[in-house]
Amino acid sequence: MAAVAAYMRNSLVRSASIFRRTFCNAVVVGSQHTTLHIHQDGFISRSVLLTPQHLPKQNASQIRWFAEAKLSVDQIRERVLKVCTAFDKVTADKLTVDSHFINDLGLDSLDHVEVIMAMEDEFGFEIPDGDAEKLLRPADIVRYIADKEDIYE
Repeated sequence: MAAVAAYMRNSLVRSASIFRRTFCNAVVVGSQHTTLHIHQDGFISRSVLLTPQHLPKQNASQIRWFAEAKLSVDQIRERVLKVCTAFDKVTADKLTVDSHFINDLGLDSLDHVEVIMAMEDEFGFEIPDGDAEKLLRPADIVRYIADKEDIYE
């Protein structure tokens, strides 16, 4: 691959007209399809295309997938309650989906902020302060996350 890149770089130096336009040169290296992109400033970048038949034979458990399937409202509810029960100032026997954080569970405003921050960590997005003030019950959090994730039931 280095020899191909050196050849391409040398051919660029010889021809000034190539610098004025960008082109791609496809090269097949082993089982990968590699494309060299030569830019106007002489910079050479490389992109590699791996098709499924070129991937090594692995179990499905060995491949890490980053896209998640859509969550259902029940799954969101379970995760919200799990985060709430993991919070040390919440007793599990008092916690329901409709229990109020301040009135029923005895949390103060700082504890409420910590619960909201734990929800942000669990679901991977930030909840603005204006919205967080309105989320006073686990049911409110479930509804808010379902709206953010476009889940309707």
